[in-house]
Amino acid sequence: MSLELHQLSISQVSKLLKKKQISPIELTKICLDRIEKYNPKLNAFIAVYAEEAMQQAKIATRQIARNEYKGKLHGVPIAIKDNIYFKNKVTTMGSKIHGNFVSDFDATSVVKLRESGAIFLGKTNMHEYALGATTDNPHFGTCRNPWHLGKIPGGSSGGSAAAVSAFLAYGALGTDTSGSIRVPAAACGLVGLKATYGRVSKYGCFPEAWTLDHIGPITRTVKDSAIIFDAISGRDRNDPTCLDLAGTKLSKKIDGNITNLTIGIEEDFFFKFTDTEVEKQVRASIAKLKKLGAKIKPVKIPSLKDAFWALTIIDTSETTTVHQPLMKNHANSYGADVRFLIECGYLPSAVDYLQALQLRRIIQKEVTEVFQSVDVLIAPTLPSKTPSQGELTSIINGKSVDTIETCMHNVGPGNLLGLPSLSMPCGLVDGIPVGIEIIGAPLQELKVLNIAMGLESTAPIGNAIPTAYLN
Repeated sequence: MSLELHQLSISQVSKLLKKKQISPIELTKICLDRIEKYNPKLNAFIAVYAEEAMQQAKIATRQIARNEYKGKLHGVPIAIKDNIYFKNKVTTMGSKIHGNFVSDFDATSVVKLRESGAIFLGKTNMHEYALGATTDNPHFGTCRNPWHLGKIPGGSSGGSAAAVSAFLAYGALGTDTSGSIRVPAAACGLVGLKATYGRVSKYGCFPEAWTLDHIGPITRTVKDSAIIFDAISGRDRNDPTCLDLAGTKLSKKIDGNITNLTIGIEEDFFFKFTDTEVEKQVRASIAKLKKLGAKIKPVKIPSLKDAFWALTIIDTSETTTVHQPLMKNHANSYGADVRFLIECGYLPSAVDYLQALQLRRIIQKEVTEVFQSVDVLIAPTLPSKTPSQGELTSIINGKSVDTIETCMHNVGPGNLLGLPSLSMPCGLVDGIPVGIEIIGAPLQELKVLNIAMGLESTAPIGNAIPTAYLN
C-alpha cells in the first residue's frame, strides 16, 4: 500500500527532507490543513500555532536548502502536551485555573526539540492537570479516539495520542505519571515510550507527582520514538532528578534483533485478570517474538500485588502537596473528578506515605532480582478493551471493574519503579487497537526498543488505520 505524505513516519519524512524532495513548509501546511479539518471533531488540540509553525517551517526550509541539516527532526511538525511550558505562550495544564498562564521560558524538552529543528504545531488537550485516564476535560471539551469516537483516547496525554493517530502531527510529547503516555498509545494504536526515571528532564513541566513524573514521545513507529527520545534525553542542571548522563543515540543502534533476549512473563499480576480477547492478542505477540529468537521465561514478583496501593498513596499524596496552594483559593475551579482526586490526597497519613515508599523498595528489590535472568517483562498495556467515553467502570470477562484502576494497573509499576516502559499495538479487537507493554531494567531502553521493533516487523495490526474521525 502506497502511503500518502501525511501517513509517513518521522524517519521516512526525514529522509525526504534531507534529500530536499519535500520541504518543511509542505509538511507543516499538510498538518495545519488536517488540524483545521479534523480537530473540530477530535478536539486533540487546545491551541494551534499556525502562524508561528509556518514561520518555523520557512526558516527550516532555508536552512536545509543551505545544507544546514540538523538531523531527523529538522523540519518535522510535532505537537506538545499542554502541561509542558512553552515560552510566551499560554500553558493551561488543561485547567481553568491556569487558563491565562504564560511562561517566560521553554521547558528543557522544548529547548532540545527547538535545537533539533522540530516545528511546533501547538498544544494538545489533556486530562485536567494530568489527573485522569480519559482526557474528558470539563474546560476544553472531551478529546475523541480517532479509531472510535465513542471510546476514550486514553489519558492524560489523550490529545497528543489523538493528534498523532489521526495524522495531524508526525509525533508528540506526552507526560506519564501512572501510565499517561502508554495508556493513550494503547488506546490509539501508537508507540508510547516512558524512559528510565531521570533520563529526560522534567524542568518546565507542571508536576503531578515529583517521584513518578516522566516526559516522553508518542509516535507511529518504534524508530520514531527513539528519534524523539534521543533529542530530549540527557542531563539538565535545572532538574535535580535528572541523571548525569549524555543524551542517547538509540535510533542509530536499534535493529530489531532479539535473538537470545529473554522475555519474562509474570502471570499473577499482569495476566491474572485480563479480558480474554485482549489476552489472546498479547499471547499471540509473545509467540511471534519467540519465533523471532526470543526466549520466554515465567517469573514471580510476589510484591507486585501491593504495587497499586503504593502507587496510589505516593501519587495522591504528592499530587495534593503540589495543589495545596491552589486548593486554598481555587477549589471550586477544578473539574469535579480532579478535585475529588486531590481531596483524596489529604486522607493518607505520613505513616501511609512512608510505608508506600518502603513497599516501593521491596518491589524494586524483587524486580531487580528478576532482571538478573530476563531482559524485559511483557504484559498487556490495558487489561480491558478500550473503555467507552463517560464509563466509570469497564467490563472484563463479564465483571465490572473501576476504569481508572484498570487503566493504571499494568502500567503503574513502571512509574513506581522508574523503569523504561513502552506500549505499542499488538492487534485489534472489535476494530480497535490492543496495546502490549514492554518493561526493561533501568537504562535498558535499547533492549525495550529492540523487542518492540522486532514485534513491529511482524505488522501486528497490518495496514489498519483509524477512520472514525473521517465521517
